[in-house]
Amino acid sequence: MQDDFKKLRAENARLHSLLKITQSLASVLDLETLLSRIMDEVCLNLKADRCTVFLLDTDTNELWSKVAKGVKKEIRFPADKGIAGHTATTREVLNIPDAYADPRFNPEIDKKTGYKTKNILTMPMHNNLNEVIGVFQVLNRIDGPFTKQDEELLQAISYIAASAVENAQLYDEVNKSFISFIETLSTTLDARDYITSGHSRRVTLYAVEISHLMRLSKAEVDIIRYASLLHDIGKIGIPEIVLFKNKQLTEEEYEIIKRHANLSKSILSKIHFQKHLREIPMIASTHHEKIDGSGYPLGLKGSQIPLGGKILAVCDVFDALTSRRQYRDRMEIEKVVELLENETGSSFEPFIVYQFKNIPLNILIQILEFGHNDDLDTNDLKILKDYTLKDIIQVRKKNQKTEKEIELERIFMRYYSRKYRI
Repeated sequence: MQDDFKKLRAENARLHSLLKITQSLASVLDLETLLSRIMDEVCLNLKADRCTVFLLDTDTNELWSKVAKGVKKEIRFPADKGIAGHTATTREVLNIPDAYADPRFNPEIDKKTGYKTKNILTMPMHNNLNEVIGVFQVLNRIDGPFTKQDEELLQAISYIAASAVENAQLYDEVNKSFISFIETLSTTLDARDYITSGHSRRVTLYAVEISHLMRLSKAEVDIIRYASLLHDIGKIGIPEIVLFKNKQLTEEEYEIIKRHANLSKSILSKIHFQKHLREIPMIASTHHEKIDGSGYPLGLKGSQIPLGGKILAVCDVFDALTSRRQYRDRMEIEKVVELLENETGSSFEPFIVYQFKNIPLNILIQILEFGHNDDLDTNDLKILKDYTLKDIIQVRKKNQKTEKEIELERIFMRYYSRKYRI
């Protein structure tokens, strides 16, 4: 009777653990986050020191893991090698109480990492078609070798994990297709508009950098990235005779150009974005709005303008002033920053201009020289890394400069002032 009660309590605890694991994994669609969470759950429930989930790459016939406990770099090796490879090819569960006594164990990895493997439990992960999609490798059970109960628990976890992994992989594929679609649209626009070629990519890189400096979430950064790539998509509806004019626009022509913001919103509103991306049309179409209400197309002001639109406004103007054209070179950097500062509080959100001036110079130069990055010297970039746009402006204004400041100015201006034409 006592034994039956213990078995019942153990089974109840196991079911409770599996329920918690199911709840924990069900809502995770990011593959890297999912794998990390699976490994945490396995370590916790099997009382193990480490766990790695290797996924099968059918294109290369390799096992790989983006995330492994105690390892920072991606692991990738042929799918028939090592203990994990043996499990992947034979579908055999391996419960090895003494790793060094097993001829299939490769001690070289321990030598490289300094880790001491004692015992190992590996198990294949199957999908609904009974195909192997990965392998669990669990190391060093804290209370001695892995038990039969551990094998049963890991097998139950593997069924739950396999379903979650397939969902995450499917989501990842859909997401990659979406990103490819967005980037193709943006590249097509840049290819059509030879005068501002690369503009959308540079604006995107600036906007993402500001978003990171502002510590926005990954979801917020992604929305701003996609809106940036597509912010000028409305220009496909602007006549080429106006769009490509390399002289001052007439008032009537300027009004035609201004239509592109509304056209961007109209075009993007016809795309079915996922629920968490539905702000993209609004953000993309508000990059010419000003916080004092004097912008276009809607004359929005202050909080009426989405944060992404405010970020795009600064990035769009900065790139317009610092991009080379067939008929002119970049505006002097001091004048560009002065213009941004003069328009802060009327056209631009002060905190966004502040963050823009905090972009490290190595990143700024790489964005400015987008398309010519092969011409950049890595040693120059290392020197620029410790300074910001704000710093170079201060140095440029000084009458007496230190040797370090002279070197900084020389390196920055060598790239900023290059006279080649695109």
